[in-house]
Amino acid sequence: MQNFGGKWTVHKMNIVIKYVKAYLEIMKDRDYWNLIYFDGFAGSGGILQTENGEIQLIEGIATKILQISKPRAFDIYYFVDKDQDNTVYLQELIDVKFPDKKNKAFVVNEDCNQKLFDLSKFLQKPENNLFKVLAFIDPFGMQVNWSSIERLKGLPIDMWILVPTGLGVNRLLKRNGDISESWLQKLHLFLGLEKQYIIDYFYKQRVIPTLFGEETVINKENHAIEKAGELYKSQLNKIFEYVSAPFIMKNKTGSTLFHFFLASNNRTAQRIANDIIKRITIED
Repeated sequence: MQNFGGKWTVHKMNIVIKYVKAYLEIMKDRDYWNLIYFDGFAGSGGILQTENGEIQLIEGIATKILQISKPRAFDIYYFVDKDQDNTVYLQELIDVKFPDKKNKAFVVNEDCNQKLFDLSKFLQKPENNLFKVLAFIDPFGMQVNWSSIERLKGLPIDMWILVPTGLGVNRLLKRNGDISESWLQKLHLFLGLEKQYIIDYFYKQRVIPTLFGEETVINKENHAIEKAGELYKSQLNKIFEYVSAPFIMKNKTGSTLFHFFLASNNRTAQRIANDIIKRITIED
């Protein structure tokens, strides 16, 4: 069972649900499309929340998505999670609460990267040209490799993706630039950029005079988290024609944890996402 992540967890779920309903409203009269909902980190279907010292169970995004039947439902639900306990809980929930969708819902105990690769191969087959996908990629860290995102180029998919700019990327960027090779490799896999480019993007060098001659000092750029968000968005734009403005998630002290984007090849999708994000940001 997953733990509640704070107010931003509610905002994230609200954004996705509002978008899903708008998406299905558009698709309700286009029944020639087979619609797939793909969740790469589906969890157990429930989230544990502590309130006033009491533990409560609230519905997770998978449960909320399965409840939507109007204006139309998805034709296929594909839930992926690497944690076996989560997949067992979610499968049991579907069997008990959504028996009418048992034959449409697939729960897979697998790595999201592998299933994104499988999804891309599925969509590339000519016989599957009437499938559209709405994907929700919600990692708790830097588990999604950029090569997995690259495989989606040109495919009929709208993708919401949570990017751990503060909790992930920024934590690997040591202030003095002394980043281990393993951390640089992690950044390379996550961002899809060469290691030297990453260093040059996030750090600046300056030469200072000292008693014993000039010395080169390396410092991390200010606003590295914001720059990470801008960088990931520019990377997404290499794969998708349209990327929304980010919904920026912060903790109680105002530090940015995540950037949340919608990536699509449809301008209307971007417009809808931007409108939802703007309204929720104002409400917050």
